[in-house]
Amino acid sequence: MTQPSLTDVDWSKIPAPSDDGGAAHLTGMTIPSITLRATNDTSVMLSTLEGRTVVFAYPRTGEPGKIGLVDDWDMIPGARGCTPQACSFRDLFAELKSAGAAHVFGLSTQSNEYQTEMASRLHLPFPVLSDEELELTHALKLPTMLVAGLTLIKRLALVIDDARITHVFYPVFPPDRSAGDVLAWLKANPRGD
Repeated sequence: MTQPSLTDVDWSKIPAPSDDGGAAHLTGMTIPSITLRATNDTSVMLSTLEGRTVVFAYPRTGEPGKIGLVDDWDMIPGARGCTPQACSFRDLFAELKSAGAAHVFGLSTQSNEYQTEMASRLHLPFPVLSDEELELTHALKLPTMLVAGLTLIKRLALVIDDARITHVFYPVFPPDRSAGDVLAWLKANPRGD
């Protein structure tokens, strides 16, 4: 089945994910020393970044006109909406920075090459990190789903202060409001330093 529009979605027809407790353990965790490839041709170790970092994770972005991963992708709770989520962070990027986010990253288990095409096509002003080897996913025990034999991160957003997870948004729905929810939290919870 060819991908429908990646950005125009009627969320009332998409099943919302439920809170399965898969992210309950994350608040307060320290980010491990793991290096991830980024779409801006750098390597990023989240554990070494100073200040406030926002990382939004998603299962898998689609490619316009390409065959979907599985025919019932839209009916998997939490699967649909990766492109709208990324675009929401793109559109609110300057405001997120103004509200105290020193760094903003996307994160998925897709390859760096796949992500680089998507980041360019969507004009993302921030890097997207590839956890293709599932190192960070396993180290943090991020919530995942198995689709078509692939381990995908369930949609979430993390606020990280000096390598410690301060806040977790999970589940995230609808995905196109993810950045707005993070922005509201940042404004309500400024760093004290």
